[in-house]
Amino acid sequence: MEKVAFEGWLESVSTTFLALSDQQRNQSLDHLISLSGAAQLRHLSNRLEALLKRDFLRLLPLELAFYLLRWLDPQTLLTCCLVCKQWNKVINACTEVWQSVCRDLGWRIDESIQDATHWKGVYLKAKLRMKQLREEDAFETSSLIGHSARVYALYYRDGLLCTGSDDLSAKLWDVRTGQCVYGIQTHTCATVKFDEQKLVTGSFDNTIACWEWCTGAKIQQFRGHTGAVFSIDYNDDLDTLVSGSADSTVKVWSLSTGTCVNTLTGHTEWVTKVHLQKSQVESMMHSPGDYILLSVDKYEIKVWPIGCEINCKCLKTLSVSEDRSVCLQPRLQFDGRYIVCSSDLGIYQWDFASFDVIRVIKPQQDPSSLSLLGFGKVFALLFDNHHLYVMDLRTEVTVGRWPLPAYRKSKRGSSFLPGVTSWLNGLDGKNDVGLVFATSMPDHSIHLVLWRENG
Repeated sequence: MEKVAFEGWLESVSTTFLALSDQQRNQSLDHLISLSGAAQLRHLSNRLEALLKRDFLRLLPLELAFYLLRWLDPQTLLTCCLVCKQWNKVINACTEVWQSVCRDLGWRIDESIQDATHWKGVYLKAKLRMKQLREEDAFETSSLIGHSARVYALYYRDGLLCTGSDDLSAKLWDVRTGQCVYGIQTHTCATVKFDEQKLVTGSFDNTIACWEWCTGAKIQQFRGHTGAVFSIDYNDDLDTLVSGSADSTVKVWSLSTGTCVNTLTGHTEWVTKVHLQKSQVESMMHSPGDYILLSVDKYEIKVWPIGCEINCKCLKTLSVSEDRSVCLQPRLQFDGRYIVCSSDLGIYQWDFASFDVIRVIKPQQDPSSLSLLGFGKVFALLFDNHHLYVMDLRTEVTVGRWPLPAYRKSKRGSSFLPGVTSWLNGLDGKNDVGLVFATSMPDHSIHLVLWRENG
């Protein structure tokens, strides 16, 4: 057929085809396909593939492609990377997508890093770490051996662990190597705190002492309590030391002179925890930057203002039951914004600006047997008689656990301590190292739980 005649015929057939119903069109196509040879079928296949199998990631503007990718789960994203080089290139260029999936896993995101490949690598590492937590494979254990009597006091700072014992000594350990760095003769320690130059100890003999690490000499003695000193805290800038005792009082001391400048009364039970911290929020009672003292007994948390001029009156008393039917545990946490304490009913969180309870977390485990070790923006570290638990605070679901020695059922108990706590505000691939948990053992050793190296 000549070209002109063919074009006329094609025009006529096209007009007739457009006038047909969908069913008639399908029948017409079926008939034409049955009449076609190999060349026609190959041509038809190539044309249909181009029309029906369109690569939308290649065709869409990059901004729209990124928007669609944000709706995919991480595993699907990784599968999409295998489709072709172009898809892999587009997905690997979407920084926001990889930052988002890292954030979902509890990772802390540095917005200044806009390298998508970096965040994809972080996601793969984060996924492995979370898998290790679920499978009880994220941690490892070791022991520190050197004391000859029961260890009561533990304090951790910057990779160093201080221990105070019934053997009238305090030791400073490098957690990474397990080596004892310093050892000095002291009294029986119920609580310890240290810095680069000094060690401060509270004792069952009702006294507090300050010691020099390099010589082991006693720098200062603090006398005045009539019961064992269970907790201490100090601030060099304020020249202030605070202590909580079995005599139900809190004392405020001059750190340099050892003089008691105030005795805070109002507790009716042993004061098991004192904590000095700057306020980061404002209310009618305090301003940002004000120093705040918190003290805890069996049933109450008391909030006191404190500064260079000591004139303390209790700002607020917090409790979880008016009739004192619910006990608090001594592991209080205060970051200047929120007060957190565990109780027999669960974990309570107070807003420091208003002193209102803003959250009560009731874990899957029995709250009365569960104790708080650390509380952050993303994770909480808890423990009971058998396990250490990592809870995702966004869902209040346990995402990992680790077995602890069975000796913890002993009525005599032991001292417990969290290690590095920065990861509780979000993992970042660097802060999941070092000490997680430490506790004293019946054989006078210290049992350590450490992060396992992330492969």
